[in-house]
Amino acid sequence: MRYWLMKSEPDVYSIEDLQRDQTELWDGVRNYQARNFLKEMALDDLAFFYHSNTKPPGIVGLMKIVETNVVDPTQFDPSNKYYDAKSTPENPRWHTVTVGYVETFKTGITLEQLKAEFEPDELWVVRRGNRLSVMPVEEAVAKKLLDLAHRG
Repeated sequence: MRYWLMKSEPDVYSIEDLQRDQTELWDGVRNYQARNFLKEMALDDLAFFYHSNTKPPGIVGLMKIVETNVVDPTQFDPSNKYYDAKSTPENPRWHTVTVGYVETFKTGITLEQLKAEFEPDELWVVRRGNRLSVMPVEEAVAKKLLDLAHRG
C-alpha cells in the first residue's frame, strides 16, 4: 500500500462532502505530474485529504482509493472548466481515481504544524511554491501524520 496527499478547496469539495457522499470521482486534475501520480495509485492506497485555499489550510482527514484508472469525464464536456479540446474518448488525456471516505480527523493538521514537523524533501506540501494537487507521501511520513492526527 502507498500513501498520497490530495488537495481540494473546501468550498469546491470538502471532507464533509466526502463523508456525506462516501465515494467521489476525483476529477478536474489538469497537471501532468499530478495526473501521473493518479495513474500510479492502486486499490486501497490511502490518501490524506488536504483542504487548500482556506484558513488554516491543512490535512483534515483520510480517504482510500476505491477505483483506479478512471477516464475523467470532465475533459469531454465543453461547458466544463476542465474541458480539453485535444482529448477524445478514443484517446483520453486525463485519468483519475474514485476515492472513498475513511475518517475525518478530530483536529486537523495545519500547514503551519506540517512545516514545523517536516522538511520539504519529506513532505512536498511544505515546499515553497509547490502547487501540485496530488503527491506521494512516504510510509514513514504517513505513519507520523497518522500519529499526529490521532494524538490531536
